[in-house]
Amino acid sequence: MIQIIDKVINEKHLENAVKRFKERGIILPTFEQQRNPELIPQSIKDKLKNIGLWELNPLNLFRITWKNEPKEKGGLFGNPNYIELPSALTGVKARIVLLVGKWFPTGAHKVGAAYGCLAPRIITGEYDPTYHKAVWPSTGNYCRGGAWDSKLMGSDSVAILPEEMSAERFTWLREEIGCEVIATPGCESNVKEIYDKCWEIRRTRPDCMIFNQFDEFGNSAWHYNTTGKALEEVFNLVKTKKSNIAAYISATGSAGTIAAGDYLRTIAPHLKVVASEALQCPTILNNGFGGHRIEGIGDKHIPWVHNVKNTDVVTAIDDEYCMRLFRIFNEPEGHKYLKSYGIDDEVIKTLYLMGISGIGNLLSAIKTAKYYEMTEDDVILTVATDSADMYKSRLEELTADKGKYSEFQAALDFEKCMLGTTVDYMKELTYTDKKAVHNLKYYTWVEQQAKETEDLNTLWYDREIWNKLFNQVDRWDELIKEFNERVAR
Repeated sequence: MIQIIDKVINEKHLENAVKRFKERGIILPTFEQQRNPELIPQSIKDKLKNIGLWELNPLNLFRITWKNEPKEKGGLFGNPNYIELPSALTGVKARIVLLVGKWFPTGAHKVGAAYGCLAPRIITGEYDPTYHKAVWPSTGNYCRGGAWDSKLMGSDSVAILPEEMSAERFTWLREEIGCEVIATPGCESNVKEIYDKCWEIRRTRPDCMIFNQFDEFGNSAWHYNTTGKALEEVFNLVKTKKSNIAAYISATGSAGTIAAGDYLRTIAPHLKVVASEALQCPTILNNGFGGHRIEGIGDKHIPWVHNVKNTDVVTAIDDEYCMRLFRIFNEPEGHKYLKSYGIDDEVIKTLYLMGISGIGNLLSAIKTAKYYEMTEDDVILTVATDSADMYKSRLEELTADKGKYSEFQAALDFEKCMLGTTVDYMKELTYTDKKAVHNLKYYTWVEQQAKETEDLNTLWYDREIWNKLFNQVDRWDELIKEFNERVAR
């Protein structure tokens, strides 16, 4: 049976959590407060004025929001952070707008997805922070977000991620969080190796509880309610009288972020929800496999929490294009070329806000705009999950491999990889295409991960199940308020 989290299941664990939170002065924000930080008590805001964005202070749980003031320390809240890229840069008439994840604690929105998984288990007594360790299997940012959340919620954690991920991730987890880190074989695409390690932990470490973002509906529920509504707010900030939400682009990854498209569908029924993946591993596009360098969008399987029936298009992006644009967006010679081309300095200064997967989303947005012949009235919404700050070592590696960057190379990269983006390697999904993609879940989740075939069919045939799963947060907020009241007594 697909689990709905709506009641306390272990009072003893809950008592232990209440005691731990009381001892350490931990208060849980509601999901409503993460969507609308103006609801956060003034007493907490006053304290946040003296706390750094990444500090391991429990009050920073209230900074799990798209609306943080873009400051490293002492910032409060405002509108969602976003950038709009001009047609001179993108080469298309459609307006491309990206939510910016850099100004979350840890520099990526995955702290929110992880919160959506961990907090409901604490407030229902399923997870005891005085006994359990939270295990965060991930291809990058999710395990960082989960480890950070765990630390702030008074719990130990274990991060699992592929050994070929960027050095910054491993260093931060070990040195800043003091987290146990397990490196599994392979790169971004090697998700099964992570799952295999999870099974080993289940068999041998009873104190560990695994929060697998690929099958935890707290992940997609957080994005549906928080990312989706932040995107709606951004659209309302940039729209004209003629504007419409034409498309929403998201890398498939864990299928958390793409759930924001399910929310946007409720306010813009005709938008296109576009799944972006790597050409080197075209799982949805071509039932493909392989390895790639677009960190943060693990693949070779279909996540359990992906509502495939709500995905209209799939695009596959060449990771080489992402890496070449990553250089032009972050190297001084790249900036010099863009300025000579006529790109405004203020735009150039924002380009570092896109990490590698954000660039992949940008290229998918350009493909979508060209395919559907979109105009100035069409707004394409997407997400820059993290920023270039997460990948500085990749720039060093690229320089060592390809040599010092030049304006000449920037001109080649811009012409080929940005303006030269075409509508190849993309597909509109019919009903039967979508069902075929959904059926791929069987091989990962039923054969390998012990899910039930009945539940797989429920996710396809039950017309109400996704609404129930996405809209659990109202009940979670009730339980959070009850939990905080017990802590305060």
